[in-house]
Amino acid sequence: MHTPMHTLAILYPGYSAEDEFPALEQLIPNTSFRVIHTWEGSTEHDVDALLALGSQKNLVPAAEKARELSPGAAMWACTSGSFVYGRDGCREQAGWIEQAAGVPSSSTSLAFAEAVHHLGLSRVAVAATYPEDVASHFVQFLEQDGITVTALSTYDVPSGEDAGMLDAEWVLETARAADLADAQCLLIPDTALHTIAVLPRLEEARGVPVLTANQVTAWLGLRLAGHPARVEGLGALFSR
Repeated sequence: MHTPMHTLAILYPGYSAEDEFPALEQLIPNTSFRVIHTWEGSTEHDVDALLALGSQKNLVPAAEKARELSPGAAMWACTSGSFVYGRDGCREQAGWIEQAAGVPSSSTSLAFAEAVHHLGLSRVAVAATYPEDVASHFVQFLEQDGITVTALSTYDVPSGEDAGMLDAEWVLETARAADLADAQCLLIPDTALHTIAVLPRLEEARGVPVLTANQVTAWLGLRLAGHPARVEGLGALFSR
């Protein structure tokens, strides 16, 4: 029996860890992740810069390009450029993309909330690359969705480009340092961070589900496109 190919349009700002998406094609059968860059400049972890990054005028042209690929779904693959808009703003943002791309659409922040609920969890710890003022918007976003943030650690990484240069060991150390008292799950929210290759090691190190930005983006996008999103090696989210 012929298994259909599921194509996802990944709207990605700047250049940092977009190579995680082609790498996912090797791990998840019958998938194609097509990256469309929404922004050519640097991606500063600054609230005003992030509001501009996630603006309608910035996202709609990329979503129109996505339409030409006839994907099954389109994802705005940027955590901070979505959660700075708040929960309602995030939904509105996904709506702009859906209208322009003509397919089901969502974003990384919405995918984080959806993934936590999918796992039947409600209390999470967050380890964020961002400065605290940016990260606090993610905490608010999650709380608007009924998710309690039990602990937040922030690392003041200035931009997505800087985050893209951090290695697997940095990600593991950050996960090990996170305060998981009272938390059922750990969230590491930056699509500029390389995390896919270390997912199994992260969960092994901490003994709880670990959700990372490119992982949840791929998971929700695949589900929106009608793919089961069940595969080994990508953490509890993909195996439950």
